[in-house]
Amino acid sequence: MTTIRFFIGLDDTDAPDGMCTTWLGTLLANLLEKTGMRVLSARLVRLNPTIPYKTRGNAAISLYVRGDPDYAFTLACDLVSRYAAFPCENTNPGVVVSIRRIPSDFYWQAVLGHCRIDEARAVLQRYALLFQGYKNGRGLIGATAAVCSEFPDYTWEYLAYRYQNRLFAPRMVDTDSLRSSEDLTRPHTWDTWDYDQNGPVCIPHTPDPVLYGIRGDAPFSVAHAVSVIQSEPVDMARIWMTNQGTDAHLVAYQKGPLTEGVSYLIKGKVHEIPRTSTGGHVFFPLDAGDQTIRCMAFEPTKKFRDIIRSLRPGDVILAAGSYVKNALNLEKIYVFLADPVVTIRPPVCLVCQKRMTSAGSGKGYKCRRCGNRERESEQIIEERTISPGWYEVPPGARRHLSRPLARGQVDPDPSYLPSSRRSTHRSG
Repeated sequence: MTTIRFFIGLDDTDAPDGMCTTWLGTLLANLLEKTGMRVLSARLVRLNPTIPYKTRGNAAISLYVRGDPDYAFTLACDLVSRYAAFPCENTNPGVVVSIRRIPSDFYWQAVLGHCRIDEARAVLQRYALLFQGYKNGRGLIGATAAVCSEFPDYTWEYLAYRYQNRLFAPRMVDTDSLRSSEDLTRPHTWDTWDYDQNGPVCIPHTPDPVLYGIRGDAPFSVAHAVSVIQSEPVDMARIWMTNQGTDAHLVAYQKGPLTEGVSYLIKGKVHEIPRTSTGGHVFFPLDAGDQTIRCMAFEPTKKFRDIIRSLRPGDVILAAGSYVKNALNLEKIYVFLADPVVTIRPPVCLVCQKRMTSAGSGKGYKCRRCGNRERESEQIIEERTISPGWYEVPPGARRHLSRPLARGQVDPDPSYLPSSRRSTHRSG
């Protein structure tokens, strides 16, 4: 058996109502280890969250293995053929094996923008040892991006998987133990429990193999959190290195038209008082210098909408979100400046208690009823309920890639973004 180091990637094996690519990756890793191969690392790679044909969370996986790449490829293709959700129209798996490290440009394109199937095939024909696409082969995009992924920043997720005979049974996880788990390990873990909604957010709602997922800053942190969770028996589990919680999908906006399906970090001034539309969605225009951008906080963001409602014209903010259907769907904001709002209006007449009117430019105010005059206007100072700092959506509404504040405060400067620290090499 040939023994060398190689990368193997999988994507697009799941469907909205079942299966999971990370489960298939875990099964593949376990079987490779049983043959004597060594899995040196396992990556869960989230890609552009706005892609319309994603099945669920737009995740691919890659394994870095020491062993026989031909056997690993054959085994992976066999597992895909047996378990992928082929009846789903949007399920189009891809398997990639590469000995060479593929330049990371394709990964960044898949995280920050859009990739075509023919672009993936062109990269694979140049760099890959073996690859296989099923149906229209779209999964080759994610599998390629996974094997060439670059993580300037990363987190970890412990994923526990159910026995196959329990997939359609209610998940049995003690919710009190989930809250205890996060109480014990935060801020080193996050998004296990939503304290505002008083419920768990780490348990899927579809009949896929995942029992729960615990996210954190180190393998020890997530393993420690899992040690207190009480649940039904776990079939398999694996700790994945991941780009989740890193803001890897955000691009620092400079100027010019925004691109549909790209996620941005945009500095600007609030142009108008936020308004609430039918359905509870909150929106306002943001003056970004060369254009005004519609910003949206949707109903599922819950209390975050109250933060948005408290903004006032002139507030300087940094807005993070995905640009979809001509609006920036907000994930979080940073408030630079929120000065007290001063409203000026005519004073009340001290004689007859009626509101005065202007007596003319520079002439003060006059009471129409009694003729009394005043020079000074009435000033109403609105004390603000918002102050400089970061504000984010609740855990249940957070995108997988969005960096939670639990990971610590970062300077409101685009230099913190992983995309600003990407490698400069090119594959062209």
